[in-house]
Amino acid sequence: MFEIIAILEALSPSLSTKKLKHLSLIIESTLSMTGRVTMLGISRWTEKGGSYRTVQRFFEEKQQWAELRWLLIKSHISEKCLGTWVLIGDEVVVTKSGKKTYGLGLFFSSIQNQAVPGLCFINISWFCRNNYQKHRPPGLQA
Repeated sequence: MFEIIAILEALSPSLSTKKLKHLSLIIESTLSMTGRVTMLGISRWTEKGGSYRTVQRFFEEKQQWAELRWLLIKSHISEKCLGTWVLIGDEVVVTKSGKKTYGLGLFFSSIQNQAVPGLCFINISWFCRNNYQKHRPPGLQA
C-alpha cells in the first residue's frame, strides 16, 4: 500500500497537497473494500479526514485526469531504455444496468458474442525489450 502512495507523489505538480491527501485516502479505502464501491462505502473505509462530504467534494470537482495520467507515465519511463518499446492493450467490458452512469453505452462482449450495455475499460502496458522493465499506467475508460 505504501508503494502506491509513494507513486502518487509524482502527481504533486498538478494536485494541491489537500487534493493529493484526499486522493490517497480514496485509493487506500477503495483497495481495502470488498463488494460494491460507492461513495458511502469509500467514506466508511477511510481513516480520519475522509468523510462522505469530503469524498463527494473530491468527485464533484473537475480533475485534469489526462494530465495526471501523463505524470504517472512520465515517472515510470526510464531514460536508460532507448531501444525497442512494446505496447500491449486489453479491452474489458463490464455489463451495467441503469441509465445515468457516466460512459454507459453499448460495447461488444466476446463472451456473450453481442453488444451489451455497460462500461468499457482499456488497460495498457508497455515494456522495454532491452531490459524487460514492464510499466503499467492506470486503467483508461473508453
